[in-house]
Amino acid sequence: MNIITLIKQVPDTAQLSSSVDGLKLMQEGGPRIVNPWDEYTLETAIQLKEAHGGQVTALCLGRAGSVEALKTALAMGADEAVLISDPAIESSDTLVTARLLVAAIKKLGDFDLIIGGRSAIDGNSAATAVQVAALLDLPPISYVAALNAVDPEAKTMTATRLLESGRETVSTRLPALITVVKEINEPRYPSFIGIRRAAKATIPTWGIAELGFEAGQVGSSGSQVTWPDVSLPPTREAKCEIIAGPPAEAARILADRLEAEKAI
Repeated sequence: MNIITLIKQVPDTAQLSSSVDGLKLMQEGGPRIVNPWDEYTLETAIQLKEAHGGQVTALCLGRAGSVEALKTALAMGADEAVLISDPAIESSDTLVTARLLVAAIKKLGDFDLIIGGRSAIDGNSAATAVQVAALLDLPPISYVAALNAVDPEAKTMTATRLLESGRETVSTRLPALITVVKEINEPRYPSFIGIRRAAKATIPTWGIAELGFEAGQVGSSGSQVTWPDVSLPPTREAKCEIIAGPPAEAARILADRLEAEKAI
């Protein structure tokens, strides 16, 4: 199987605190990691390669530093990696991002399956992968929690989707695009050999010119959605009161308080 994984480098939101400016962390720098959902993306692709043979290509759009996310993908077991990076793509919305990814996918050539994560933790729109599927005219299957049957020869796949109302089993023909959730697997740690291989790898970087775009088609000029501000929610002060007395009396007082606050 020829599998393409869509991954992203995102801000480490675990570093957010009342002393850290959210806009600066999201847009200007700060510690960055592989989007956590994309670890499940990579593991799914690698397991499919191990079961059916083929190749896994990790594709990432971002700043030059995003090459580190691709090195993580190679260390985990991806065979190839490509970075889409160009100063002109800063502030691109999800649709522009999808168009750039589609151009890169077409440049890579034939594929059987595209896999993305549930969403990216910075924007959390869960829109890019669906837009890629639409632009490529592929059947999309989102929130995949299990791959029940994949037949590369017959070009078919059956998957289980994890929805709020339950689980749904669907089938599709390949090529297709899926997005996965954490219930699908447990991502492996990069091996020592994989880390050494990734450290020596030369990862190609494609700019907008290589993908057939002009500056006015990408970035804020080509986007319809912008992020004017990113901020932390206001902090709330918590108060704790211990209700003393016998359990029955304390329970009655607590119930009266909750009823007065219309909490029950």
